[in-house]
Order: sequence, then structure tokens, then C-alpha cells
Amino acid sequence: MPAPHRTLVLYAFWRSSASYRVRLALAVKRLPHRVIPVNLLADEHAAEPHLARSPTGYVPSLIIDGVPFFESVAILELLDELYPAPPLYPRDPFDRARVRALVEIVNAGIQPLQNLNVTRRLPGNDAAKAEWLEHYVGKGLSAFERAIAANEAAGIHGSFAFGGTLTAADLLLIPQLAAARRFRVDLAPFPRLLRAEAAALALPGLADAAPERQPDAPAPG
Repeated sequence: MPAPHRTLVLYAFWRSSASYRVRLALAVKRLPHRVIPVNLLADEHAAEPHLARSPTGYVPSLIIDGVPFFESVAILELLDELYPAPPLYPRDPFDRARVRALVEIVNAGIQPLQNLNVTRRLPGNDAAKAEWLEHYVGKGLSAFERAIAANEAAGIHGSFAFGGTLTAADLLLIPQLAAARRFRVDLAPFPRLLRAEAAALALPGLADAAPERQPDAPAPG
């Protein structure tokens, strides 16, 4: 039985990695939606209209049939429950836990430390902030690489972040690698992460979720 039609509106910022995760999920599940930009650099996320959609003041917020939902990982899980195919999480509970662990390496261990809300308040000059980002992003990516290696040692093999099919772990990894490149983090030590990124971005439609393809992205040059 097909999933019922729902009206989906995504409030997002083009360069936000959390927004990118949800765009990827919508692309994977081929869900039509409308995007309304929220300009973080102009502090639109801190204004009352957006706070009504997202009490944290963060993006993204996904409006489903007029009802707002916030926090990207919660949105991914909701979309997976509303639209089960293709799945973002394995059915096996142990495999689901492993995928959730990969998700949390990025969601809890890396992204909060690179968030604009944090980096705006870091003391020191631009070089000091760059050192902060290189350290914490690199540390988190190293953990992700080790986690994939541990899964491989346990018999889980494939081109993606977890085995042979795309999961929510890939949807967290892709934006994080994009951010790492923006922060000039050396990705050479992470061959498994780069392999997973390439496998995921080769899937139909995912390239359209890229930051530079969003309506609020600055024009090239």
C-alpha cells in the first residue's frame, strides 16, 4: 500500500550540514518538497517566526502537513517511519544500534563543535579557530573510520558507511565530509569514509541535495 501524500516544506540554510542530511533523506526517498531558506548569517533563525518552528533556533525544520518537526536525526527517523522504503536503518536491532552509533559520532561528537553558534564565540584569531576545527573534526572522522574498520572486522562489508546499502550513517557522513573540506581538514587518512561518500553520491538524485545546488546558495564566483 503506497504511503499517503503529504505536503512537505523544509526550512533550511544551504550550507547547514544538518539541513543537508534531511535534503539527502528526502532525495533518497524521492519525496517532493518545497524549500524555504533561513539565512543563518542574518540571524533569521533567532527570530520568532523560526523559533515557533524550531524551539532550539536551529535548522532544519520540516513541516509535514502544517506540523513542524525539528532536529535532523529525529526528522530522519520520522521520515523512515512514514516512508519505510528505501529504509535508512537496518531491521536487525544490533545493526540498527551500529548505524545509530555512526550517526551519533557525527551528530553528537563532531557537528556541535563546528556549529556557527560555537565558532562565533571561540577566542583567538582565525588561525586559532581553524586549529580548533581541524582538531575536533579530524578527531571525530578518525573515530568514524575506526568504527567502520571495527564493523568490517565483525564481518560487515560493503562500499557504504555500513555494509552494502545506504543507511542514515551515510546521510550524516556526506555533509560532514563537505564541511571538513570547507575547513581544510586533510581527508587522506580516511579511505573508508571517502569510499562510502563516493558510493552514496553515485546514487540517483543525491547530487541535487548538495549545498551549492540550493536556491539560497551564492552564485559561483
